[in-house]
Amino acid sequence: LVQLIRLLVRVIWFLIRHPLLDAVAGLVILTWAKGGWPGLLVLVNVTVASLVTLRLWRPDWYARLVTVPIRCRWRWLVYRRHWQAVMTISGLAPTYRGRVTVPVLGKVQARQSADLVTVRLVSGQSPKAFADRADELAHGFRVCSCRIRTSRPGLLVLELVRRDALAAVISALPVPAGTDLRALPVGRREDGEPFTIRLHGTHLLIAGATGAGKGSYLWGLVRAMLPAMAAGLVQVHACDPKLMELAFGRGMFEKFGKYAADPADIAELLEADVADMQARATRFAGRQR
Repeated sequence: LVQLIRLLVRVIWFLIRHPLLDAVAGLVILTWAKGGWPGLLVLVNVTVASLVTLRLWRPDWYARLVTVPIRCRWRWLVYRRHWQAVMTISGLAPTYRGRVTVPVLGKVQARQSADLVTVRLVSGQSPKAFADRADELAHGFRVCSCRIRTSRPGLLVLELVRRDALAAVISALPVPAGTDLRALPVGRREDGEPFTIRLHGTHLLIAGATGAGKGSYLWGLVRAMLPAMAAGLVQVHACDPKLMELAFGRGMFEKFGKYAADPADIAELLEADVADMQARATRFAGRQR
């Protein structure tokens, strides 16, 4: 009787947690009851046609509503299959009162090159225990690397990198349709997500040895700001004392901003920018009063 009650509770809880699956199952049963096999065939055809139409019409919606949830669920099943064995062998499943307590596998966010796996810790565990076993976790789940991200108390996130997104040279990103100075796309991160840099309301210093890639950052930022430059919302004041770093874009800078290469011209340009900055600060302080 106790086992039967537990089974009923689990079934009811499963139905509550999966309303979409309940709706799909109800629709299939209703179609079968009303139309039999022909009704199910029509339902399948309509569903396939709708998915194809959505894929062609709005690929972003299709990815968000279909591709990403399926990929996340599939990766969850993959980790679930090996979860207990990896946790036990790597020493992350402690024994308490003769019972092995395994950290609980939570939600999985599958990205292009990495998975973010939420883990609910066993009472008394700390993220440091997982950080010390990062290599064991990477080999156990057969991924390139494993990093630990802290979350709220009692939870952590495993960042499991499946493939190296930076193994091949990345071409210049396409010019965006709009410019967001709080997140200018300049490349790709290790997890496959876009790498963005903030310029609005801050300063940015790029330093590195010769050949480290400083120019890629500079031209990536300019490329990301091109729509705003063309619209007259952004000006680039380029100082090029070596006549080689920014000379390729001299015509563009002179059209949408300013360009200086001679030391005297550079000093004059910087002095004018400082004067303009101080004038803006004075106007802002006056409005605050």
